[in-house]
Amino acid sequence: MTFSPAAADTLIRFFEETGTRPSAYDLIVTGDLGLEGSAILCDIMAVKGYDISSVYGDCGIMIYNIDAQDKHAGGSGCGCSAVVLASYILPMMRSGNFKNILFVGTGALMSPMSLKEGQTIAGIAHLVQISGGNDD
Repeated sequence: MTFSPAAADTLIRFFEETGTRPSAYDLIVTGDLGLEGSAILCDIMAVKGYDISSVYGDCGIMIYNIDAQDKHAGGSGCGCSAVVLASYILPMMRSGNFKNILFVGTGALMSPMSLKEGQTIAGIAHLVQISGGNDD
């Protein structure tokens, strides 16, 4: 299951509502779409007229060495997001290297009843814009 369509929908709605483009951001990051999900997200965004490739990163991909480790996804999107936010993104913002980022968490709306009834699991995405940096 990939949450790429939910992330794309959330990003597109954000860009439309704010009148911004991907180039306005130092980084657009997702929790853990993995290699395949990240490629799908970039493809969907490009088809919709938003090239995010130059500013896009995925936390799951960022914490692993793809060449040295056989990882195609980082694991827990929550865990990957927390690790990258605390160890990389926030320090980059404090140093002034990042001023404006979009942080997109993805997940599933899982319901025991839906699963028992054989219904599909809805993918969701939440977007947080983080702005700031070192004002020294």
